[in-house]
Amino acid sequence: MASSPLIRIAILDDYQNVALEMADWSPLKDRADITVFNDHEADTGKLIARLQPFDVICVMRERTPITRQVVESLPNLKLIASTGIRNASIDTDAAADRGISVVNTGYSSTATIEFTWALILAMSRNIPLEAQSVREDGWQLAVGTELAGKTLGVLGLGHIGSAVGVIGRAFRMNVIAWSQNLTAERTESKGVQRVDKDTLFSTSDFLTIHLRLSERTQGLVGAEEFARMKKTSRLINTSRGPIVDTSALIEALTSGQIGGAAIDVYDTEPLELGHPLRSLRNVLATPHIGYVTRELYQTFYGDTVRNIVEWLDQSQRTDHA
Repeated sequence: MASSPLIRIAILDDYQNVALEMADWSPLKDRADITVFNDHEADTGKLIARLQPFDVICVMRERTPITRQVVESLPNLKLIASTGIRNASIDTDAAADRGISVVNTGYSSTATIEFTWALILAMSRNIPLEAQSVREDGWQLAVGTELAGKTLGVLGLGHIGSAVGVIGRAFRMNVIAWSQNLTAERTESKGVQRVDKDTLFSTSDFLTIHLRLSERTQGLVGAEEFARMKKTSRLINTSRGPIVDTSALIEALTSGQIGGAAIDVYDTEPLELGHPLRSLRNVLATPHIGYVTRELYQTFYGDTVRNIVEWLDQSQRTDHA
């Protein structure tokens, strides 16, 4: 433990400035000094300088990667409190090498499942463009598309993908799925038709991605896949940005190879100013808010407080042993 009676806690990337209201932090009132950072610091050197004084850093998902360089440059760091059940952007080996504890929180996929459908519905009826037209004193601009009878392609039939597929069936869509390890038993149990990769891309009217990012899935959706898609097809990605080859996506969107895309995740976040995905008319771009709900934040920050209290109690017991 630090010599100071109060440990120093940094809460990172609290974009909405809500972390302290989403949980009861009072158990730490006389035990910790809490600093909240509402901005994102992408520069590693500046991030290290910012975090030098802190014993505990609270990380929101993968917004700020905690690399080996960061870990080894923070002499006071004793605990990394991450939200979610796993965080691939934390170098846990580096933390272990320095005796730094890493803790995680509970998680629910409900927010992402619902948000995926918000994007699909918004794309099918051109809601962003039509709403903007009204704001600008205009009126109807385009003709929407019904979902009933259309084909929903699900790339990855895990917990989120299968739930998205169930909702697709409720909209009376034809739901198909493919992934590298998808079995017939899995698709049958979820009421989804298993197809090969070519069929998934060539027949889907809406193609939604629900895969974990790995060496095998990085760049999985590229120029070859876009070339197979219908010119009216829409791509939805609420999973991970690097699963899609961004250059190939932009080319497909600008050339009219596909009809549009709804994107919530990017190679680099926050998305750079002036990036084409910010301005293309056939793109619905959102700032990685698929999991950003009051209910999930309450889980994230509530569990974070409990994790820190438990770590403090354990540290004190160890000190007095």
